[in-house]
Amino acid sequence: MFIIERSKHESAREYVYRLLKFNIINLTLPPGQSLSEQDIADQLNVSRTPVREAFIKLAQENLLDILPQKGTYVSLIDIDHVEESKFVRETLEREVVQQACSFFPSELLFELQSNVTLQELCIKEKNYHKFFELDESMHGTIFKGCKKARTWAMMQQMNTHYNRVRMLNLAVGYDWDQLIFQHQELVRAIREKDVALGKQTIDKHLNKVVVDLEYLRKEYEHYFLPPKAYSVNVVTTK
Repeated sequence: MFIIERSKHESAREYVYRLLKFNIINLTLPPGQSLSEQDIADQLNVSRTPVREAFIKLAQENLLDILPQKGTYVSLIDIDHVEESKFVRETLEREVVQQACSFFPSELLFELQSNVTLQELCIKEKNYHKFFELDESMHGTIFKGCKKARTWAMMQQMNTHYNRVRMLNLAVGYDWDQLIFQHQELVRAIREKDVALGKQTIDKHLNKVVVDLEYLRKEYEHYFLPPKAYSVNVVTTK
C-alpha cells in the first residue's frame, strides 16, 4: 500500500478514507484484496475506529465488500457500474466540450496546453499514475472553464469503478500514444473553436473504454465480477 502524506487539518477518518480510496483507484490495493482493520491501523499509527469508519464509507461507495464473519475485501469491478458511469460521462461531457469549443477562458486554455505537455513527459517516463492524475485534471479543467465544476465533482462520485478500468488500461500501457493524441486534438479543438472536431474527438475518447473492457476482462478476469444473468419475464396471452 502506498502511504500518502496526511494534510495538516485532516481528521484521522478523513485521512484513512482518502488514503485507502487512492490506493484502490490506483490498484495498489487490487480488486479482491483482503483488508484488516488492525493491520491498517498499525501501518498508519491510528486507532481502529477511524479505519472502521473509512471502511463503512468506502463500502457505501461500492469500493469495499464487508462480509460478516468472513472479512473485508476490495470490491471486484462491476461492469454495470462502469457502463452507467460511461453513459453519464458521455452525455454530460459531450455537451461540455461543445460549450468549451464555443468559448473558453484563455488562462485555463494555457493550463490545458501545459497539462498535455506534462502528459507527454509521463509517457516518456512510463509514469502512468501521474498520467492518470493529469488526465483527470485536464478533463476537470474543461468542466471548470464552462462553469461546470460541481458537475465534474458529482460525476467523480460515481466514477470509481470506471476509473479503475482506466487505471488498469494505463498500467497495460499499449495505447498511451492514442490517448495523448486524442488529448492534443481535444485541446486543439478548444483553442481553434472547432465544435465538430471537439465532438468527434470526445466521442472517440470516451467510447474507447468499450474496446478496452473486452480486452481487460479477458486478461484480468479475476478483477471483475462475473457477468450477471438477467431473468426476462415473458407474458403470454391466451
